[in-house]
Amino acid sequence: MQYRRFGRTQLQMPLFSCGGMRYQFKWQDVPAWQISWKNQQNLEATIRRAIEVGINHIETARGYGTSEVQLGRILPTFPRNQIIVQTKVSPDENPKEFRRKFEQSLRNLRLDYVDLLGLHGINNTETLHHSVRPGGCLEVAKQLQAQGKVRFIGFSTHGPTEIIEQAIATDHFDYVNLHWYYINQLNWSAIEAANRHDMGVFIISPSDKGGMLYKPPQKLVDLCTPLRPMVFNDLFCLSHSQVHTLSVGASRPQDFDEHLKTLEILDRADEILPPILTRLEQAAIACFGEDWVKTWHFGLPKYDETPGNVNIPVILWLRNLAIAYDMTEYAKVRYNLLGNGGHWFPGNKAERVNQLNLRQCLANSPHADKIPALLQEAHQLLGGEVVKRLSQQ
Repeated sequence: MQYRRFGRTQLQMPLFSCGGMRYQFKWQDVPAWQISWKNQQNLEATIRRAIEVGINHIETARGYGTSEVQLGRILPTFPRNQIIVQTKVSPDENPKEFRRKFEQSLRNLRLDYVDLLGLHGINNTETLHHSVRPGGCLEVAKQLQAQGKVRFIGFSTHGPTEIIEQAIATDHFDYVNLHWYYINQLNWSAIEAANRHDMGVFIISPSDKGGMLYKPPQKLVDLCTPLRPMVFNDLFCLSHSQVHTLSVGASRPQDFDEHLKTLEILDRADEILPPILTRLEQAAIACFGEDWVKTWHFGLPKYDETPGNVNIPVILWLRNLAIAYDMTEYAKVRYNLLGNGGHWFPGNKAERVNQLNLRQCLANSPHADKIPALLQEAHQLLGGEVVKRLSQQ
């Protein structure tokens, strides 16, 4: 395993982290006796495999159902100074509730302290306010830090770049968990801001949210040759030194194996990546033309500036992926989460777009005339059954 300095925490962070949201028994809390022995054995084998290959950062959250309780049966068996444990608690309007949930997390994990506490889901102005206002959840986190229950404080986010940058600008956080990978590079300026503040940078779900790369379409496989899409994406992310670790949401011990192949070629990224990046770009241009590929995202409104809260940027992005790379299954899953994702994945689908007047909100787009028809096309291509967030299932 290779390691990078995790910003001002000074922690030596493995390039891959063991994310704790795929191997747990249930997404809801259940009594410990109800957790199946087979599931617990698999989780423990996964953790042992992670440690064996040098992945000593174990990441979970209070919102991940039984994950913490199950980790509490295995983590205390390792020397405490040899593992880095992160849990996350969502900001709450009532800071006492935030504290209560953290204390529950600590009891679940059977640890005296966590190395990293993330405020989970600073996704909009409301959750940012709950976090950083005087007397808010960040103040509680700092009290926990002073008591020795937390070493470093960060935040996780699925929010827009401007919200992430506002949170970073407070200079109260030691690290950030955010989305950034080949198919979605919008948050690069936030990563740069985090680096300026000497914060650790943890990439959330590069293989799942980054394109469901554990089951890629054949076209994407061909375009990423000689690498598998998952290894390509890992190499793309880690070729940027500003990125410190990628989450592997392992559901079984062997899920680390494909990712580990990246380490063998990391020092050859400058040689290996350019031909693949060129093929991917040319494939998109062949489908849409260069003008669309280079400018489709210019001047698009935010979902809350659009009639019906239609999330135009996300819908056009998903259409692009489905058509250019045959990533239709991924695009359908994400598209049908719209309208049901709350502040984690906000905005609505385009099912009634023909009834909306989008002229004013698209005034700054060079493609304003054709976007309404493209939104209708995207709905026909991607629309289907409503998808719920994993934590709602």
